[in-house]
Amino acid sequence: MKAGDELPPLEVPITRTLIVAGAIASRDYQDVHHDAELAREKGSPDIFMNILTTNGLVGRYITDHFGPTAVLRRVAIRLGAPNYPGDTMVLTGTVEELDGDTATVRVVGANAIGRHVTGTVTVTVPTATAPSGGAA
Repeated sequence: MKAGDELPPLEVPITRTLIVAGAIASRDYQDVHHDAELAREKGSPDIFMNILTTNGLVGRYITDHFGPTAVLRRVAIRLGAPNYPGDTMVLTGTVEELDGDTATVRVVGANAIGRHVTGTVTVTVPTATAPSGGAA
């Protein structure tokens, strides 16, 4: 791995169930995340994904790539275009910097109307150490 390396894209179908389940799991009971009628009354065409669900999906994208020993050290994201039901968000990433076993990855999640999320993730991937051999 080196700076400039690109992670393979991850397509995430944005379903109504994903949006509502993510809001419930993160205890975000704002009506715009589960009630389409109230979301429309507030000016949105439909319910939309909350930032905590997006944050979780970004974390999943990184740990799926770097493996089960990966430790997220910092996730700094900013939301843009909403994720509405029926769309697909495509997450992409580029390694920006390496420092030993720690990488900083630039992440973008785009949907049909634009960039839903942009940011950076700092992840440490501990190197496996060989068991100390020797006779007992």
